[in-house]
This record gives sequence, C-alpha cells and structure tokens, in this order.
Amino acid sequence: MGESADVVILGEVHDNPTHHLFQAQTLAALEPPAVVFEMFGPDGAAALDGVDRGDAQAVSAALDWDESGWPDFAIYAPVFAALGEARVFGGAIPRADVRRAMGEGAAAVFGEGAVELGLDRALPEEELAARLNGQMEAHCNALPVEMLGGMVEAQRLRDAGLARAVLDALEATGGPVAVITGNGHARRDWGVPALLRVARPDLRVIAVAQFEAVPEEPVPFDHWRVTAPAEREDPCAAFR
Repeated sequence: MGESADVVILGEVHDNPTHHLFQAQTLAALEPPAVVFEMFGPDGAAALDGVDRGDAQAVSAALDWDESGWPDFAIYAPVFAALGEARVFGGAIPRADVRRAMGEGAAAVFGEGAVELGLDRALPEEELAARLNGQMEAHCNALPVEMLGGMVEAQRLRDAGLARAVLDALEATGGPVAVITGNGHARRDWGVPALLRVARPDLRVIAVAQFEAVPEEPVPFDHWRVTAPAEREDPCAAFR
C-alpha cells in the first residue's frame, strides 16, 4: 500500500482462505501494536492472554471458536500466527444486543458513546435506501421488507462496536491499529471508517477490500484486490 495510516482495515469474505492469508501477510509486514477482530468481543480478547497465537488448537479453544458460528478456524489460524506481540482487541457486540438493536435502534442499545460515533443521526435517505437494498440482496431477497430497517440498525451497531474497539486500541497503544473484518464493515462510506471520521476526523484510515470478482461499479475502498472464489454451497439454498 505504501501509505502511512493510523488505522488499516483489512476486509475479507469470511470463508475465503486466500483472504486470510493476505491479512496474515499484511500483519506480518505492518507489525501493528494492536489488532481489532470482528469475530469476538472484549471477553474473547481477554481469553487470549498468555495463549500462544501460533498454536491453532489453543487459540481456537480459548475463543470457543467451534461454537461461534464462524468458518473453520484453520483458515483464520494464519492471521493469529502473524500477530506477533500485537495487543488483541475484540469488537464484536453480544448477539442479544444485536437483536435488541433491530427493534430499539443502534443508538439506544450502544448507549454511552453513541453520539460521539454519530449513531444518533438519521441516515440520509439515499444511503438508507442503498443499505435496505443491500440487506435484501445479502439475504437472497428472502427477508420480509419490514425486517430490513432492523437489519440496518444491527449493522450500524456492529460497525460501532468495531469503531469503539479501534478507539480503545489507539488509546492503549498509540497505534497504528489493524482491523480484521468483513468487507461490509470496511466500507468508507458507511462502515467503520465513516464512524471513525465522526469521532476522530484527524485519523488517517485506509480501507482494503477483498473480492471474488471484479466489481462492476466503483467501490468505497482505498484499495481492493480480487481472488478466486472459495468453494462453497449455494448460500441461498436455505431460503428456498
């Protein structure tokens, strides 16, 4: 990438092993003092204290990964092995709170810090429409329309959890901070970078995405790369 940054967000398609290898290579090159993960919260980060990051079985057990719902730990193992001495921070929001946000809204559930991150602001009409459409497409056009607004609020809450973890990591270590997350959270227009821009407009944030096909439209990232798609079953089969 060649640029200096306070925060480098490394997006992924969660089940693509190639994407995690790239993240591992990038972490090894950057050697950031702090890394934020989407896959677990502060309790998970605490559980890794004293665990050998290169011992895949020990890390998986500490995080109770097999019960987490994330893809097989083997494809994430290189990322943890590349952490070096970096402090680990968890940005995940508890599932119960994510469900609450669907009815109560992201700001109400997030609580203290919601205003700092701009969660109290209504989304611009055009952005809201795009996000509603994106949620429908992400769920194979199978969701009831009345659920979509709640799904957007849940996504805003998850973005805020990651942004809060980034700010905590910057305060604790001085940065730079790397973030391991899905492409959706890495978007500059309304993902974690957008919330950080509200809270800390002075920060230099670089957002990197990884795709499995060349985008047909301009994409809201500073850098992006394309890899072969992962082998997977049809994700929409369950909705039929």
